[in-house]
Amino acid sequence: MEGVVDDLMREILSAINPYDLMVTEFVRVVDQLLPEKVFYRICPELKTNGETASGTPVRVQLLGQEPGWMAENAIRAIEMGSKGVDVNFGCPAKMVNRSNGGAVMLQYPEQLYNVVKAMREAVPEQHPVTAKIRLGFNDKSLYMENAQAIYEAGASELAVHARSKVDGYKPPAYWEYITDINAKLPIPVIANGEIWNVDDARRCMELTGCDSIMVGRGAISLPNLAASIKGAAPYTWQQSLALMLEYTNRELVARKSTYYPARIKQWFNYLNRQYPEADTLFRELRIFKTAEEIIHVLQTANTNLYHQQLD
Repeated sequence: MEGVVDDLMREILSAINPYDLMVTEFVRVVDQLLPEKVFYRICPELKTNGETASGTPVRVQLLGQEPGWMAENAIRAIEMGSKGVDVNFGCPAKMVNRSNGGAVMLQYPEQLYNVVKAMREAVPEQHPVTAKIRLGFNDKSLYMENAQAIYEAGASELAVHARSKVDGYKPPAYWEYITDINAKLPIPVIANGEIWNVDDARRCMELTGCDSIMVGRGAISLPNLAASIKGAAPYTWQQSLALMLEYTNRELVARKSTYYPARIKQWFNYLNRQYPEADTLFRELRIFKTAEEIIHVLQTANTNLYHQQLD
């Protein structure tokens, strides 16, 4: 999730969830072998054995269309410590698609094959080469051909977001297409799309036959979604608010980020789906532009919740 699940968010979420794997925001590959500093910026976990502070493995994701350069950068990611390498054929962003990256590639199964094959041949066999796709670009007519091309190119796993690019993020997710892909491919298929809670996860796995799922927006909407899928109680609003304050402290004290106001408001857009209280609080803080003003609103809300519990 570009601009959302950065290294700090990965660290915070992996500390409260038993994730099996996390994948980075994409590293954009065009026509060169990128310097190590680019990989370290997107994936600082490469400096700690390719894992978050709590021990969750992290896999670097590449986005590009030129097989040779994708292969070269895949090797670099592995040599720097990535737990495998992933390729993004699912990003629906117009800016990315205009430069022939992401979901636009789903119009060309042969090119998907060429990119994955080049990466697979370059990366040592013991390291996974994985891919993420949507069901198509303008429509879903090539969903199976694309999945088959990626498998035949040698991918270790395939994650499928159950919508086309044109579908965007509008409900529903068409899980039945993943059912078909999972039935035909002998490699692990990972289901993704419209998984917001435990019930969604169970229904998705039951319908698709997949034993693994990937969560994106749902992981921000319910911060301990993965833990709750594996049996823990979903976070209360008070727990989620406390987590936001922890994020705030680390973002501003440790990193002194200038993006904090935009980031925290973006997080509220996801939390609103899970917690009515988030919508109420967002209406209060959305007018503010400085970190100090927003922090004051969050701290006041947290204090009020604490006193309500005491009462």
